[in-house]
Amino acid sequence: MAKIIFYEKPGCINNTKQKALLQASGHVVEARNLLTESWSPESLYQFLKDRPQWEWFNRTAPLIREGEIVPEKLDEQTSLALMVKNPILIRRPLIQVGDRYTVGFNLAKIDAWLGLTAANGNIKELDLETCPRSGR
Repeated sequence: MAKIIFYEKPGCINNTKQKALLQASGHVVEARNLLTESWSPESLYQFLKDRPQWEWFNRTAPLIREGEIVPEKLDEQTSLALMVKNPILIRRPLIQVGDRYTVGFNLAKIDAWLGLTAANGNIKELDLETCPRSGR
């Protein structure tokens, strides 16, 4: 069992499912609002640094969806500054357990890291990263 700090967008369908899966697996989840957290580039970078920069972004954020921001054209410093200013741009969830950090909810990686129980059905078939409202 792990104590998980889980940064979410309140009301997000997938974040709700992700938290429920973690809790059903015996973990303690402390949910925090990703949109109202006081981020700095340094604090945010802890969650993102192990992924390519273009994977840091929430692809359903209006500024990205409408083409005003193109993550592939940005450098890390600019990306972090934009996300600190406008947290809806941050890919969700951000997860912290002790001194380990990650972004997104890749089931295989989360299972290998924290353990997800078989009582949750065939979790390998779940898609808990694609927003069901995005039509993607």
